[in-house]
Amino acid sequence: MTWTLAACGQGTMIYDQQSATNRSISGGAPIQEEQPIGQSFTPALSSVGFVQFEFIDAHPGNGMGATVYVNLRTDSLTGSILDSTAPVFMPDGFSYGITSFFFATPAGVSPGTTYYLQPVVQSGDGLWGMIVGTYNYSDGTFFANGVPNSPGFDAWFREGVIIPEPSSGLLALAGVAAIWVAGRVRQVRARYLATLLIGLLASAGVASA
Repeated sequence: MTWTLAACGQGTMIYDQQSATNRSISGGAPIQEEQPIGQSFTPALSSVGFVQFEFIDAHPGNGMGATVYVNLRTDSLTGSILDSTAPVFMPDGFSYGITSFFFATPAGVSPGTTYYLQPVVQSGDGLWGMIVGTYNYSDGTFFANGVPNSPGFDAWFREGVIIPEPSSGLLALAGVAAIWVAGRVRQVRARYLATLLIGLLASAGVASA
């Protein structure tokens, strides 16, 4: 398990599970030809908001590109689909690029239970590959043709949740609240000082009398 943070347009990404933190490349696996294909993982968090994979266009120059989405499955790589991400289009010639896939709402999972991520080419190029390597991820493995990969390869992947950025309206409201609190603090402090001064003057008057 590796928890790291990354900023994105939708908020802050918290990486729960990831097979690697670097960009080393060992090989590729054709998605369409080796279905069911994917990666198992064991979450530590109770939901999955996004998934990242690294892909390559194995047949560049044909002007096609590919549209891909990811299934989140339980029990096995052919088990029940808990949820699917929105599809993402990648252009022709896409080379060793990390692509982020987002669920419409975070998919609930049970920490410590094994789940399966299955990339699916919805349309486009027939030779779209996912990057795999000897990343030594301990809580899952890469699957091709429905079986675990015997050399112990893993797909390059990350999964986690997104902490949304506060809206501009909320930030403005927080700013107004902070100004109001600061003003109230100044008022209370001024009243306290005035009361203290009056008390001191009264005491001085009694002493002089």
